[in-house]
Parts: sequence; structure tokens; C-alpha cells
Amino acid sequence: MVRVALGALVCALAAGAFLSARDLEPRASELLPGGRSGVLVIDLSLSIVNDDYADVHAVLERLIKSGNPMGLVVFSDVAYELLPPRSPSNELRPLLRYFTPRGGRLPPNPWTPNFQAGTRISAALDLAYGMLRRDRVSPSSIVLVSDLETAPADYTGLGKILRRLRSSSASVRVVALSPSSDALTFFGGILGEQVFVDPVEPNTGELRPLEVSLRGETPLALLVASGLVLFALAAYEGFAGRLALPAGSGWRGT
Repeated sequence: MVRVALGALVCALAAGAFLSARDLEPRASELLPGGRSGVLVIDLSLSIVNDDYADVHAVLERLIKSGNPMGLVVFSDVAYELLPPRSPSNELRPLLRYFTPRGGRLPPNPWTPNFQAGTRISAALDLAYGMLRRDRVSPSSIVLVSDLETAPADYTGLGKILRRLRSSSASVRVVALSPSSDALTFFGGILGEQVFVDPVEPNTGELRPLEVSLRGETPLALLVASGLVLFALAAYEGFAGRLALPAGSGWRGT
């Protein structure tokens, strides 16, 4: 009975320690709350001007440094999946050269020839959300980098996918590139004002790192559960271990 009771206690405490460790949040930031994996969605439509690409460059650098695995979607009138979810963040590094001006101009990117003048944000967000569901990524996040201007015929579809994201478990962050007040009102009215992330220091025009809060709270629940596991194992050995009989004390039956 002592063996069974102590064994059950050890298993219960080990399970508690495991569940406590799963709830730890290794990283938290404005872009990826709670260190979530997700999909980065970048607007490459013609309405994005060269000055806005400095913000895109800053977002890419922050995500690369975060180390969180990310998928990637680029879009204009159509959307393309370039990286699946859970891709290493370093896979984003080759994109930096396309958002680094040379001689005052950006180098041509390989997707521009396939894009038309129109913009459909709904298609890009729907693709990103579908990628997360397809690969069963949870918890997850979608980071949209766009001027938030979409085709007039796209507003109905965009409203539907934004409301679907709002009711889902995926968090949404929006880096707005020189947006209009109407675009901010549309997105903020559905998702809430907290979704907007500004990578540029206000009124300075200089790039700054995105604010990151690294949570360093002591995981008390995990420490207590782990300590109790060790205590229970010691108790098991002390009270339910094998008896150490002296040499020559064995019993011989007749």
C-alpha cells in the first residue's frame, strides 16, 4: 500500500510539473505575444512606397532576432505562401536585401512581375489563417505588414476574415505603413486598437527596435512541483525500498 501510494504521488507531481512547464512563456513581445509561432504577411502592392519598406526591414529584423519560428505570405492582388509555419526565423534573413535601399532605390524583388495593380488583403489573411489551421499551430499569431488599403470589392471579404480571426485563438498584430484614417478605423473597429504596432519612434522618423518585454518571473509552480517530486522519490526509497538483509541471514526452507 505504501509503494502504491508513493508511486501515485510521484506520478501526480511529475504530471503537475510537466503541465506547469507547458504554461511558461519564454518570450513575449508586441509582435509575438507569449512567444507564439505564426505567419508574417507582407504587402508588396504598388501602393507601398520606398519609405515604408524601412518599416518592413525593421519588422523582419525583430522577428529574426526573436528566434520564434514563422511562416511567410507575400501578397498584392494574389497571395503566395513562401514559408510554411514553424520555419526557422533565420529563413527570413534573405528577404532583408529586398527592403534595403541601394542608391536611393530598392532592388527588384522576384514577386513583382506576378503582381497586378490591385490589392486583396482578405486573400492574404485567409491564406495565413488556413496555413495555421492546416499545420495545427496553436497558440499562433498573424503579423500583417501593410498600408491597409485594399480593393473596394474586397471590403466585404476582408470584414469576414477579420471577424473570424477576432473570434479565433490566433492573435493578430498589424504594422500599418502610412495608413489612412479610414483604414485604421476599419481594422481597429473590428480587431481593436491594441492590434496596431508602430516600429518607428513617433515624431523622429528614426527607426527604433520594437518594444520587447522579456518575462523573467520565477516559475514557482514548476519549482515547487519539481521539489516535491524529489521529496516523494526520496520518501519512496526510504519507506518502500528493498530491505538490506545482512549476509548469511537468508532463510532456507526444508
